[in-house]
Amino acid sequence: MQFPESWLRSFCNPSITTAELADLLTMAGLEVEDLRPAAPPFSRVVVGEIVEAEQHPNADRLRVCRVDAGPHSRDGLLQIVCGAPNARVGIKVPLALVGAELPPTEPGAGPFTIQLGKLRGVESQGMLCSARELKLSDDHGGLLELDTAAPVGADVRGLLQLDDTLFTLKLTPNLGRALSVHGIAREVAALTGAPLLAPSFPPVAAQLPDVLPVAVQAPDLCGRFSGRIIRNVNTQARTPAWMVDRLARCGQRSVTALVDISNYVMFEYGRPTHIFDLDKIHGGLQVRWGRPGETLKLLNGNTVELDAQVGVIADDQAVESLAGIMGGDATAVSDGTRHVYVEAAFWWPEAVAGRGRRYNFSTDAGHRFERGVDPAGTVEHIEHITRLILDICGTPETACGPIDDQQPAMPQHAPVTLRVARAAKVIGMPVTQAQCAAVFQRLGLAFTEGDGTLTVTPPSWRFDLVIEEDLIEEVARVIGYQNLPTTAPLAPVTPRMRSEASRGSFAVRRAVAALDYQETINFSFVEARWEQELHGNADPIRVLNPIAAPLSVMRSSLIGSLVQVLRHNLARKAPRVRVFELGRVAWRDGSVASGDLTVAGICQPMRLAGLAYGPADATQWGSAERAVDFFDIKGDVEALLAPRRPVFEAAEHPAFHPGRSARVLVDGVAIGVLGELHPRWRQAYELPHAPMLFELDLAAVQVQPVPAFAPIARHQAALRDLALVVPETTTHDALVGALRADPSGLVRAAMLFDVYKPAQPTADMAAGERSLAVRLELLDAEATLTEDRIDAAVAAAVARAAAQGARLRG
Repeated sequence: MQFPESWLRSFCNPSITTAELADLLTMAGLEVEDLRPAAPPFSRVVVGEIVEAEQHPNADRLRVCRVDAGPHSRDGLLQIVCGAPNARVGIKVPLALVGAELPPTEPGAGPFTIQLGKLRGVESQGMLCSARELKLSDDHGGLLELDTAAPVGADVRGLLQLDDTLFTLKLTPNLGRALSVHGIAREVAALTGAPLLAPSFPPVAAQLPDVLPVAVQAPDLCGRFSGRIIRNVNTQARTPAWMVDRLARCGQRSVTALVDISNYVMFEYGRPTHIFDLDKIHGGLQVRWGRPGETLKLLNGNTVELDAQVGVIADDQAVESLAGIMGGDATAVSDGTRHVYVEAAFWWPEAVAGRGRRYNFSTDAGHRFERGVDPAGTVEHIEHITRLILDICGTPETACGPIDDQQPAMPQHAPVTLRVARAAKVIGMPVTQAQCAAVFQRLGLAFTEGDGTLTVTPPSWRFDLVIEEDLIEEVARVIGYQNLPTTAPLAPVTPRMRSEASRGSFAVRRAVAALDYQETINFSFVEARWEQELHGNADPIRVLNPIAAPLSVMRSSLIGSLVQVLRHNLARKAPRVRVFELGRVAWRDGSVASGDLTVAGICQPMRLAGLAYGPADATQWGSAERAVDFFDIKGDVEALLAPRRPVFEAAEHPAFHPGRSARVLVDGVAIGVLGELHPRWRQAYELPHAPMLFELDLAAVQVQPVPAFAPIARHQAALRDLALVVPETTTHDALVGALRADPSGLVRAAMLFDVYKPAQPTADMAAGERSLAVRLELLDAEATLTEDRIDAAVAAAVARAAAQGARLRG
């Protein structure tokens, strides 16, 4: 909410400085986000009247003007050479005298000084200024034309009240009452005790009996609807400079007189209104919910499709307005408009909230109605608008009809009770019942007193007073947060200890970073293409209102996000990329029930994913450069899960190469996948080489076994090497698992250290077979191993390997 200080002080003018006023508002909960002057400093700029204007003898686009500057032109009229297209006799414009200092033309430059000079051989004794040259606006189409009643020679800064300050408030959603200058002035009056100017809306007598028929068919949409017909208005009238100036200082540009009047009342009293072209309304109006299949072309040029969740104002033929948000193009006023219908209504906040965002736009009207607009002032504000229309756009034939006011469902605010003892406990300082009563009186809240309680009936403009804590907040902020004593909190401090059997997410991050990965953070919503191609998810969860068209679904895997990060880095010539992400994914799961941290039907676990691309190691002299491969990323996963020993099983995944991917299992439970990106997707995403990726369930990664004491064996281990011939279909894990499965417990480890496959079949190896050399480690912690026990254990191991199709070589 932006407004000029001068407009605020016209309603309430406390005896405090601008800085003190800004601090007061901020400490009362109306945060002042920005404070800046209405105009930059400049000097010796006065009102000048062009008395003569002749063509420059040496330039087609210049004119030689004779300007009356009042007491500043003691030797007669000043001669000014000007190139503005609207430089003509009779207008009053800003005149920068010789020696005047104007705002700098470029950022960082000093002030621009006007000097006596010549333009194309003709002397110029000053400069006539546009609004842009004075930095009042970006308009540089011509001279800034001042009011014809402006006294010649008067200082322009004083005439235009340029020594003003613009306030910008950052308001929370519960402060809808402060979305107007009068609403803020009401707060200032309550906080300072300064008198508040009570607005007066003298009724305009109706000269016509005309009333537009209106049927409010949806009381849950509209609680009050008021309107009036005004005939024979001059829609081409010029908006007064004082109104244009106030709107500009609120950040609103001037459009037309009727639109400016509507906007002015909205900023002044927080009342959004709409003005229809009466001749474009067919029959009467119906206030109702939209119907499927209906469309409406809005004032912004967009055509939207409606449904039963959107409120509308319709006539007998079509929908004409989006209720509480924006009017329609079909009934918009134009230069040809003669008769208008002025509407002011109360729309229920729940009926307006979020509707504009469904169509990807927001409006000042919708912003206010979502937070609650005072329903009690519709008639008074129509009288105010009527008076402004008569004064600005009136003609001798202008006449208005009576106000039609319908109140099908006015809001009823339930009384709220404040316990004084409870207020003192929450605020943290002693407060009395008299203090609370004084606060409510200053805020204009009607209340009744009981034994230690005050019961407040919220006024029509306070939609935020619902529970006792709302009243406590009012007491605290009016008394002043700065007056609260500094009191240490009294509460037990109980540290939350994490079990030694688990590690936190930050510990996991540090562990992955120690493996030479860098963390990246991405959106939880991604392209639908990624879900289909990289995760095989044909039915992802769609985002109802995506921030960008491609980011339309929730991700069920982190792989797509990491691939996109890789593409981003490759586009910037990064030769080696190693990134990871720890984030949440989501997919549909009917077994999930609604809870404090869950949403019914949606599973949202945390995942850890990593990507490695390019050389396995940074450039160095000690080893030749090689590309990262499956076994590098497999080693990273093993290091991350240590001391647990994961098992890797060949598996297929939509994102990975069918022969270079695996499922990760810990204690027989699958916790993730890893592998090389599928060649199809490497080409589709235009990657020079295939990256290696892994994705694990975060909860499984966080498990950390507690170290258990085991004494070091006092005896030496025995090592035996076996050369086993196995079919090529026999896997390493199956063979090693069989060798380790020793009931006696002597076989402590089995490690593969050589693989041999002859080019041609030999006497001891047929086609389709290979030789695996395995080293067995045998150890008995209690006694020294004898040769007989060792031979028996090796024979038993060979027998178990035979069950996997293995035999001793030779």
